[in-house]
This record gives sequence, structure tokens and C-alpha cells, in this order.
Amino acid sequence: MTLDRSVMAFAGVMILLSVALTYFLSPLWMWFTVFIGLNLIQSAFTGFCPAASIFRKLGVKQGCAFE
Repeated sequence: MTLDRSVMAFAGVMILLSVALTYFLSPLWMWFTVFIGLNLIQSAFTGFCPAASIFRKLGVKQGCAFE
């Protein structure tokens, strides 16, 4: 799996997790979903993604989006 796909999969899991936490625990977890969305938007414009940096350090091979 490439870095690009790893980041997209991680973002999807985190969004589903935040929705489940919002539904089952507290509506305040919606702010976690907002944070994830804002992080995705800023990475689209800047090219910097904290998750990509972590996955890169873990040895996930480079994709074309995060070069």
C-alpha cells in the first residue's frame, strides 16, 4: 500500500470513528470530525499532512501525492 492510500484509509477510519463516538457517547465528538476535515483541507492546499509524515517514518513507500 502506498503512502497516499494509507493516508486516505486512515482519514476514512478516523472519520467513521468520530461519527461513532458522536453517536454513542457525546455530540461534542463532532468537533473531532471538524478537526479531521480541516486537516484534510489544509493538506490539500499546503501538501503537508501529519499522518503522511508518520507513515513515511514507519516505512510506507512513497506515492505520487506526497512527494
